[in-house]
This record gives sequence, structure tokens and C-alpha cells, in this order.
Amino acid sequence: MVHDTSATSVTQASEASTATRRAFLKTAGVAAGATIAAPYVITSKALGDATTPPASDRIVMGGIGVGNQGTSDQNAFLGRPDVQYVAVCDVQKSKREGGKGRVDGKYGNSDCAAYLDFRELLARDDIDAVHIATPDHWHSIMTIAACRAGKDIYLQKPETLTLREGPLMVAAARRYGRVVSGGSQRVLDDYRDIVNPIWAGELGAITSADVSVGGPSQLCFLPAQETPPDVDWDLWLGPAPWEPYNAGRIDGNFGTGGNSWRSYLDYSGGSLTDWGAHHFGGTIFACDLRELQPSKVTYHAASSDGKEPAYVTATYPNGVELHHSRPAHLRPKAPLVGGRGAIQIVGDGQRRPPKPVPAYKGTGGIYGDFIECVKTRERPFRDIELAVNTMTCPHMIGIAYRLQRSLNWDVAAQQFTGDEEANRLCDRARREPWIL
Repeated sequence: MVHDTSATSVTQASEASTATRRAFLKTAGVAAGATIAAPYVITSKALGDATTPPASDRIVMGGIGVGNQGTSDQNAFLGRPDVQYVAVCDVQKSKREGGKGRVDGKYGNSDCAAYLDFRELLARDDIDAVHIATPDHWHSIMTIAACRAGKDIYLQKPETLTLREGPLMVAAARRYGRVVSGGSQRVLDDYRDIVNPIWAGELGAITSADVSVGGPSQLCFLPAQETPPDVDWDLWLGPAPWEPYNAGRIDGNFGTGGNSWRSYLDYSGGSLTDWGAHHFGGTIFACDLRELQPSKVTYHAASSDGKEPAYVTATYPNGVELHHSRPAHLRPKAPLVGGRGAIQIVGDGQRRPPKPVPAYKGTGGIYGDFIECVKTRERPFRDIELAVNTMTCPHMIGIAYRLQRSLNWDVAAQQFTGDEEANRLCDRARREPWIL
């Protein structure tokens, strides 16, 4: 009897191709200590069709934190034909089940795994990449753990909660050969009308910029409430100080004036870093400062009569000054480029030679940029090092507001010069076992 082996041969070839691709992704940083993973079991439509690439060309993904912005990120990746989405993780059962339902609905099955603990998702050898959209106090721990697990990461902004976290995250990405992308689409998409003329040289040399965004986060005094049965409150808190459950603490709405985790010091930098990641990000990119960190921040005290509010200026090594919420009448009368009222950038008016504007790789905006870089192992548009440099600015500004004084920053040492009190604010204590 003669057996038809053609289907088996094609499947074996596809599995071999998948194993080769996965070995490449997992061992791109092998010299730095990454490990080799075994082939995974290919899913339906593994050989591809007119709308879906074969399994060997799809990136297998999972999501950690799939409510609010995490839902948007999940839908963006789930909608890509070159992504196979297989797992979700969230400490809130309703969001966890909602994330699983979106995946199962997309593929018409019930195969998506749902995890309470992110470590279980990261332990899976078949997952290439994860997107993380948890509260900010989890970002560094999860990112470093994902790098160690051999995953590439799309990380929502603001990428860091403290100054110390940034260099540790960059070091992990480099050591384990991981692609780590920051997640602010506004930096290029929303501010292209600002970026293009500046990079074209129309404003001349940039001298200063004003960024109008809210201030730092606040202490939280919300009273205790009964913890809902579908919330693992201790795991939500993680490295943050223990406080009683309150719906206003856990709420992920985009406000920063109270009753959202984005409002409170234990979990966020407030509007200064939350919306600041967008507005400082766009400004710093437009001014071509992404590879630099400020050398000092200058605190301008409020007037004694209370009519003039305090503001802070961050000065870069090339002399460019970024002012946070400087009163309008103090801004220079010079060529300006405005963006939604939040950004004003000043140049000397002497036209300069144009420079090519950095752009996303692949297709599909910042999400497509990340997926393309997972495939090619290039650094993404918002590579973690550039994102960390960007966030250094609002973090330093926040510390200047808190101490109400000016500070000098030693970039090489990653600390403030001669100010131990300020240096203690470069990081914070974390509840065990969640340490860096």
C-alpha cells in the first residue's frame, strides 16, 4: 500500500521553518546569555492563505494588562495578520476574561490562555513577544523579567516610574538581545506637523521649547473599601506600598486629578509623566534631543504674591532649554511652532540644512514598527534607550518641584551632583519579593 506523504512533508517543512525562526528570535542575544527554545505546536492555518502568513512568519504574542489602554494595544496587535495572539494576563478577572474573549472571537476558538500571574505567561517558550500596559509601578519589573525570559516587549508609556529604573531596563534589553519599544504613538503621529518643519531646518537652530502639561502625582488618602472577589489586590499592588483597596486607586481612567491610579505617587508620576510622555516626547523628538539627557533643572519659585506660579527649566548639554508650564508672558517673541497648545518650540530663524526624519519601520504605525523590528532585530523608533532618555526630563523636573530647588545631573553617574536628598528620590523602596 502506498501512503500519500505530501501533507506530512509540508507540515514537517513548516515546523522546521518555524523552529528556525523561533531559534533566531530567541538566540539573537545568545552571546549575551539568551537561551534556545524548542519548536512550538503550530496552530490552524499554519501554512497560510491569501490573508494570513504561514506560522513561520507570524510573531506569537501575549498581553500583560489588557484593560483600558491595554485593550487598544491588544486590538492593534490582534488585527495584524503577521501576529498569532495566544495569551492574556490581568489581575482583574473581568479584564482577563474580556481579553481572552477578544482573542477567541478573532480566531473562532477558545484557545487563548488567561493568566492571573504574569510570570506564568512569561514562562511559555512559544511566546515571542509581549505588550505591557499595566500601571507604571510595574513597568520596570515586568520588562526586565520579560527580557530575561527571552521576550521582546512593547511597553506602554511612561516607560519608567523612577530615574534608577531606566538604565536597568536598557541594560536588560542589551544583555538579553531584546527588542524593547516604548509605546507613545503621539511622538511622531500627532506631532508630525511640528517635527517636519523643524527637521527641514525652517526654524534654524532650536534654542528653547515650552511644554504645557499638568504637574506631578499626589498622595492618596482614599478610604478602605471591600476588595471585589475578582481582583487580586495584593498582586495589583505588587512592589507598591501596601494600602487598602479603593476603586479610585485601581481605576485606569485617563484622568490625573484623583480617582485613578495615574493620579497617585505610589503608582504614577501624575500628568507630568503620563501626558508628559506624549508632550515631552514630541518636543524632545522635534528638537532632536532623544539621545541626550538634561544636565540640570532650574527651579523658578512662585512670586510672593502668588500671581506667578512656579515652573522648572530643563537645560540640555547643547544649551537647549525645555520649560515646563512657564507663564506665557515670559516666553520669547520668536519663530514658534505650536501643537495643540501644549508645545511651543523656538528657533533662531536662521535656516539650516534639512535632516531626514526618523520613521517607523514596516507598516501599521508604531505597532507595525515593533513587529517589523521583532522580525529584523533592528532597534525600533522608540527604542527603550531613547524612551528612557526622554522620561529622564520630566522625572528630573518632578524632583525639582518636590524639593523646590535647582539640581545638576551627572549623566555618566546617573545621579545628582552633591545632593543626597535628591539622589534618594532617584528610586523608591519596593515590597518584597518585588525588587530590582
